[in-house]
Amino acid sequence: MQEMILLCEDSIEGILTGVYEAYALHADQEHTHLQTTEIDNYRLFAEYLKISADKEKSQKTLRTIYHRFGEDAYKCLIQAMLSYDDAKSDAVYHTICCGLSGQFHGRLMEHLSNPYIHKVFTLSRSVFGEYDNLRGFLRFQELKKSILLARYRPKNDITTMLAPHFANRLPNENFAIYDEGRRCCAVHPKGRPWYLVRADLPFSKNEAEYSEKEEAYQQLFTHFTKTIAIKERENRKLQRNMLPLRFREYMPEFYC
Repeated sequence: MQEMILLCEDSIEGILTGVYEAYALHADQEHTHLQTTEIDNYRLFAEYLKISADKEKSQKTLRTIYHRFGEDAYKCLIQAMLSYDDAKSDAVYHTICCGLSGQFHGRLMEHLSNPYIHKVFTLSRSVFGEYDNLRGFLRFQELKKSILLARYRPKNDITTMLAPHFANRLPNENFAIYDEGRRCCAVHPKGRPWYLVRADLPFSKNEAEYSEKEEAYQQLFTHFTKTIAIKERENRKLQRNMLPLRFREYMPEFYC
């Protein structure tokens, strides 16, 4: 039977719209796949259909997921869609298909013998793990205009997970969290809801103008982290396990 490949936008809204359209087309689930990456080589005997993200359709799919599968599966699927893994959209689609088919009883995400459900569970756990790390490793630096700016380059698209956490922690601060890899920024005006902007910052890390207090505290913190260490007990392997090298590029105590 001919395969159908639905090409979706690489976003939660885009993937959920793809799921909605697959059901609207009454597509054969076994031979239907969702894809978010650009196509280098087309498959023979496969039909390709480009799907545009639609907010209303994605919201309908979200409501179905929540009411049919419960909050745990809902969160797991959302987190999986934030992954950088190219296989996420197809795994999410077939997991939803499995849940709606009624072949599994009880909690959907407990049926890890199914390869699609297992993939979604693994992706979700990976995304949450990076989010959990960055709640502690993310560093805000105060600019001259009293704006707190945090730069980072995560593997997964977790800016929309981090923004609510820090908005709750810093409700009376003007701050921004900028993902350099995806060029998107969560902006939080003081006392107001945060919002997402997809644009480049007008300056680089080396061009940023920090406040006098920020520069003083950076020097103090750098000196503190260097002097508190006990050379005889230094364990580089353990340090990398506790704080991976990829996070240190954006932590001033390591590059100042």
